[in-house]
Amino acid sequence: MSFKKRRVVVTGMGEISPIGLSVESTWDAMMTGQSGAGPITYFDPELFPTKFACELKNFDVYDFLDRKVVRRTDPFAQYALVVADQAIADAGVDTKSLSLEQQERIGVIIGSGIGGIQVFQNMTTAYLEGGPRRINPFFIPMLIPDIAAGQISIRHGLRGPNYSVVSACATGNNNIGDAFMLIQLGHADAILTGGCEASVSEMGMGGFNALKALSTRNDSPETASRPFDSTRDGFVLGEGAGALYVEELETAKARGARIYAEILGIGMSGDAHHITAPDPDGRGAKSAMNASLRNADISPEDVDYLNMHGTSTPLGDIAETGAIKQVFGDHAYKMNLSSTKSMTGHLLGAAGAVEAIASINAIVFNTIPPTINFKNPDPECDLNYTFNDPVEREVNVSMSNAFGFGGHNTSVVFRAYSE
Repeated sequence: MSFKKRRVVVTGMGEISPIGLSVESTWDAMMTGQSGAGPITYFDPELFPTKFACELKNFDVYDFLDRKVVRRTDPFAQYALVVADQAIADAGVDTKSLSLEQQERIGVIIGSGIGGIQVFQNMTTAYLEGGPRRINPFFIPMLIPDIAAGQISIRHGLRGPNYSVVSACATGNNNIGDAFMLIQLGHADAILTGGCEASVSEMGMGGFNALKALSTRNDSPETASRPFDSTRDGFVLGEGAGALYVEELETAKARGARIYAEILGIGMSGDAHHITAPDPDGRGAKSAMNASLRNADISPEDVDYLNMHGTSTPLGDIAETGAIKQVFGDHAYKMNLSSTKSMTGHLLGAAGAVEAIASINAIVFNTIPPTINFKNPDPECDLNYTFNDPVEREVNVSMSNAFGFGGHNTSVVFRAYSE
């Protein structure tokens, strides 16, 4: 018996990033090439090799959440709650008026690559100073990565599929992919999905410094994230969250929803190579992109824009570039590519969601966000990365890549909606 997959569309978006506290302000900052990097203000970074990060600017959590919620949540879950509120409002859904039947058809699938690293650090300190009696009874519920989905479900009364996919820096894409597939197969009519991260802390910074993964360009933080530049020396740690309200097409049409774009396909693969380094031949990335094209039932030549993983690491940018050439052939030189991490930094588990929003906005505004901070060519990175300034062009199909430690590779395809 054949089964017709249901079409899935994006009808709401929410975002907080180091360059904006909404989808609109983040996009505006991308269009002017703003960098979110600057000296760390959350703690004294003097002892750390890297003394800068992409922190949220002018963000007061109490502008969005009440004190009781804040006391019982780690920042990563707070960020998720904020963008969920934004995306649900943007979709025009009044969750308070939903019937029980409707609640059971709307899910929450949102993840974090690391989870509550800040509360873990704080509770470890409390234990060392005062023993087990100093441990907060909400420690575990604040720590676990899936609690963001749980908190959003409770806040909005959403009783459909509820969980979190964790795949390091591929987390955002994997959660979007699961939401897409569950709606396709009829397990839900709508899902709030995306990613969140709040790892700019002593342990987060210290851990990535120990891996030698971060840029140490302390003399010029705002230019440190420089994907594809021959002088790149590592990524810049960022924080934030992105959320998409995605739903089955007929459900969206029935309620007169505005449709930003259609999700066409998801591709996933494993490198089976190394815990942190990418496969130098880009085999996993190639496999994920090819899978997403097959799942979307389009050809490589249909893709107009690709938002690359592009972290600004010496090995990663070359491996991804090589994989793109293998997948797209001559078309790799005809489409536009960019790494918006040059502006936001690397948001880890939130990266895929924030970059999905950039990929959707490229379709909405027919504009390619730039890769900033480029000065020095790398002969191994020779594609059209949309350096330094945005470019206007028709964008009908966009692709967004997200890869993670452990060899996780994901690629999501979006298309301008049409009947």
